[in-house]
This record gives sequence, C-alpha cells and structure tokens, in this order.
Amino acid sequence: MNSRYWRSGTAALLGLVLCAGVSLAESPHKSAGRVPVSFGSLQTTSPDTARTQALDWLKSAGKTDANTLKTFDAIWAQSDRSVLDRVTETLTLGDTEAAKLISEARDPAAPAPLTVPAVLTDAKKPGFYRSNLALAYGKALSNRKAYEEGLDTLRSTKAEQVVDPSAYLFHRAVAEHALLLRDDASRSIVRLLDDAVDAPERYKLVSVLMAFDMGQWQEKDLGEVARKMNNIERRLELSRGGPHTQKIQKDVVARLDELIKKLENECNGNCNCNGGGCPNGGNGGGAKPTSPMRDSRIAKNGGAGRVDPKQLKGLAEQWGKLPEKERAKAMQDLTRELPPKYKEIVENYFRKLAQSGAEASR
Repeated sequence: MNSRYWRSGTAALLGLVLCAGVSLAESPHKSAGRVPVSFGSLQTTSPDTARTQALDWLKSAGKTDANTLKTFDAIWAQSDRSVLDRVTETLTLGDTEAAKLISEARDPAAPAPLTVPAVLTDAKKPGFYRSNLALAYGKALSNRKAYEEGLDTLRSTKAEQVVDPSAYLFHRAVAEHALLLRDDASRSIVRLLDDAVDAPERYKLVSVLMAFDMGQWQEKDLGEVARKMNNIERRLELSRGGPHTQKIQKDVVARLDELIKKLENECNGNCNCNGGGCPNGGNGGGAKPTSPMRDSRIAKNGGAGRVDPKQLKGLAEQWGKLPEKERAKAMQDLTRELPPKYKEIVENYFRKLAQSGAEASR
C-alpha cells in the first residue's frame, strides 16, 4: 500500500467530515508508559564549562596529540555554533564509533537504524560521552523522521545529563507527538516551557503549537485516522513496510469502514453538507462565507485556545510587509484566547521577527 493511496483516501473523506461535524474535543491518548521526571531549573551548560568537560573527555580518550588539540581549539573558537554542536563535533573528533554513528544518522541516503546502538547504553562509557552522543544521535534521527529509534535513544538519558536540556526536551516532544503519545509529549512540553529557562523561542513556539494540536485530538474519529495515515506514509518513506506498518494499515482500513457506515447512516436523507460531500449527496446547507478572507487576517472560528499552524506560518511570512496597525490587529486576533504563558511566547516570536526584519532592511 503506497503513500498516494493514503493521500487520496484522506481527500475522499473530506466530504464526510463536513456532514458529520466531527468534534475536536479533548480526549486522552495512551502513552508508552509514565516516566518519572524531576522538575527544576534546566539550563544550557555554559560554553566555558562545556569546553572543559569536552577537553577532559578527549584527554581521557587518549586523544592528546598536537593535531587533535589544534582541531579541538578550532571547534571551540566557533562562538556562533551551539554548545551541543561543538560537543558533538568533539565526540566525533575523539571517537571513530561516534563519528560513524552521527554520520550515518545524518545521511538521508543511509538506512534508518532499527535499534539503539549498544554504545549508547554501555555503562562502561563515560556519562558525558553517552548522554550527549545520545542527544546528538536522537536529534539527527528526529530530523530524519525516524521517530521510534530517535525516541528510544533519547529515553536512554535524561535532560539533566546533557549540555542542552531544551534541545533534549524539544526533540523528545517532537518524536512523542509524531508517534501519537500525547501524555508523554505533554509532559515533555510542560518541562520545556516551565523548566528550560533558556529554551530558544522557536522551540517554545513549536511546542505550543504541538500542545494545541494535541488538545484537538479525539480517539476513533477521522482525525485519528488521518494521523495514522500520516504515520504509515512516514514509515513507508523509511522503507518500513513490515508487520508493524501492515498492522496500522489494517487498523486504519477497519476504522474507515466503521466511520463510513456510521456517517452514511447519519447522513441518509438528512445530510447538511456543503456541495453534496456526504456519501449520498447533500442539500448544500450550512454556513457559507459571503466573501473570501483576506490573507493577512487570522480566522476566528478555531475555538478556544487554538492556533492554526498554517495561518501562523502565513502571517509570519507576511509580517515584515504589514503596517503596524495591521500587525497589532493580527496579533490581537491571534492571541485573544490563548493562556497567558502561550500568549507571551507567540508575542515574543513575532517581536523578534519584526526586529530581524528591521535589521535586514538597514
């Protein structure tokens, strides 16, 4: 079963959504199991401290020759790079196995791994090495959408044990969200927003959007089917069409049959769809817009506390072109129903957009 089938299947069912009026009320999802966490302030290790830790590890690995130390100094002289990037490069400089793992994880042409490498769970390896290599490796897999192994890798360590806790929590939340582990993703997001005091604004904003998205999830509805279809498509792109993917496919097909039968019964003779989108046609009822919405406006029909990621992306792309009054109005519409914590994150994001746009125009 290929990805085109799943995309066309989703499109064919849009009419059913119009008829059914599927609710997006919150409903809990099962997670992979609760993991005890300790709450407190989490902060990225300072460059000086991280450099000292990295150099100590490099020396313990026996890499003290002049060329290696010269390369090490060059790595840590790059102040524009993140602490995690510099630690990762140090690990690959001093250990051929680490270099091979990171290279393969970042290579889109290389097969995605199916298990967590043994070196990342080897208790004989130094904690600094294991924890930060696990973060770098898990992050690389997350960027390739190999979420299962990326999450398993990140679970092998803790936020408190890495040089960049916010990167750890963010990429863990991304993987948990993608794998539909709502409870786990929610815990990771809460820790990121509450405890990671220096988390980048982009991490915070994406985490807020994931939180709002999960707030709309409902079990056994068309939305859940679509999410499982996306997961199947992702696994097929990773050449993972084995038993696990086939099981998800069977579950989706069975659930689609149930939904179609249910919606056909509900719509039979009383369909209130726009344009006959129900299985048996429709009377074309329902609210219709009198004029197209302007691109620079934010829709207000999303419900309490919702942010539409597509609208947010569109607004971000136009932000530098909007007059100040339209910016203020758009921001008011966008954040009106947000909780204070999330409102501040969105406002900070667009404030930085405005600042960067002003600097670029100078």
